[in-house]
Order: sequence, then C-alpha cells, then structure tokens
Amino acid sequence: MLKTRVITVLLLLLPFLAALFYLPVQGWALLVLLITAYAAKEWARLAQMRKSDELLFVIAVIASCLVLIPVLKLFDKVPADDLSLAIYAVSLAFWLLAAPLWLIYKWRLNKSWLALSGLLVLAAAWLALVQLREIAALLILWLLSVVWVADTAAYFCGKKFGKRKLAPDISPGKTLEGVYGAFFAVSVYAIAIIAINGNHNVSAFGKAIPAYLLLAAHWFITGLSIVGDLFESLLKRQAGVKDSGTILPGHGGVLDRIDGLISTLPAMAFFIFYGP
Repeated sequence: MLKTRVITVLLLLLPFLAALFYLPVQGWALLVLLITAYAAKEWARLAQMRKSDELLFVIAVIASCLVLIPVLKLFDKVPADDLSLAIYAVSLAFWLLAAPLWLIYKWRLNKSWLALSGLLVLAAAWLALVQLREIAALLILWLLSVVWVADTAAYFCGKKFGKRKLAPDISPGKTLEGVYGAFFAVSVYAIAIIAINGNHNVSAFGKAIPAYLLLAAHWFITGLSIVGDLFESLLKRQAGVKDSGTILPGHGGVLDRIDGLISTLPAMAFFIFYGP
C-alpha cells in the first residue's frame, strides 16, 4: 500500500511541478478546473446524488468557476476584489464553524445542502489556486508542502505510536498521536525555514513575515487540513464507501488526495490578500 502511494506521488509530482511553474495562467486555470470537475464528480458520489443530479452538480461547479474568470478579471494581476473577499470569508467560516459542528454532531444533510456546500468548497479552492499562483508559484508549493508534511507525519506517527483514536466514529485509523506528530513536524519545518532565513522576519512574496506568525501559519494550516480530512472521512462514512474514487492508486480518489487542501487554500488566500 505504501509503495503504491509513493509511486503514484512520484509519477504525478513532476508533471504537477512543470504545470505549476511553466503553464500560462489560462492553462493553469484550465488544469485546476479539470481537477476540480473530477473532484465535483466524487463529491456528488459521496452526496449519493442520482446520475442526472451528479451531472448537473459537476456542470454547476464548472460554470461557477468559469463565471468568476471575467467577473474577477482573473487573467489580470491581483489583488483580488470584494467578491473574492466574500468567497474566501464564507469558505473560512464554513471550515472554522460549520465543518467542526458537522463533525461533532455528525449531521446527515439532504442532497441540496451537500450540493451547496460542495459548490462553495470546490469553487473557493479553485479560485485560491488560480489567484495565489499569480502572486508566486512558490507560494502554492509552500502551502502544499505544509499539508504534505503534516499528512505524512500524521500517517507514520499514527502507525508507529498511535493508541488513542482521534475520531473513531468518523475515521478509525486516525489517532491523537498522529495529530501530535503532524504538529511537531510542521513546527520543525517552520523553524527550519526561519533558521535558513537567519532573521526574526522571513522575507517572502514581498512581505516581511515575523517568525512567530510564520510558525502560527503552519499550525493553522495543519489544523484546517485535519478538519478537511475528517470532514471528507465523515462524508465517505455516511455514503458507505472507503474512498471517494479509484483514479489514484494507493490514494483512492481526487478528494482523498486534496481533502486537506480544499480547507486550507481559501483560508490562506483570505489572510494573504486581506490580512495585515
């Protein structure tokens, strides 16, 4: 299983990095839209939609993203405008308030609410990937790397030391020790970045970021990625499936691979665009 996961990552990593750094903005937006559309198909499956409704949902997600291109002038340079702020703010509220409550009470919402939630979550993640890349491709890579470090550390620490279940009714394989390992690993990652910079302020993307704020950002990203992971696990459990799909050997579906990203990317975009 682990070998298959590693091989899949290695096969996808080089094409992804090439696209991230070398595709023009239009090509990047289209590529991310194709991934988002497939994720929408899987979301519809988890929401247990009928085939006709599944198609309508995928079309709605694609249409929502395409509408944002001329409205937000996405192919021009950022900064983002008030509509972007509203999208990111609502997405942030969803992941900080609605999703945790959803997890605590294990709500079983009807297909309409699940469709609206999916539309918001997926469109906001797509928008963040397009807009943040216009600042710097390295910014996207950094955000992804934090989630990957946290996810990898949680996996191995959980396997090695895991005893206490994090949410046994939602995801029996996740443990508190895995969570501790994730936070420890991203802390080391942040400290390494600070040490390499050799200063109390890390200079990145035209801003001087205090070391404590960078460390807090790593913790925040890690916490949100765990919420995203658990949220998708809850949807899978309620749908009675192990994985959201089968397209990625060793990982399952697209949502299984990006569940920790769809919760973190819009949040980071919110703070990067509109924070201090």
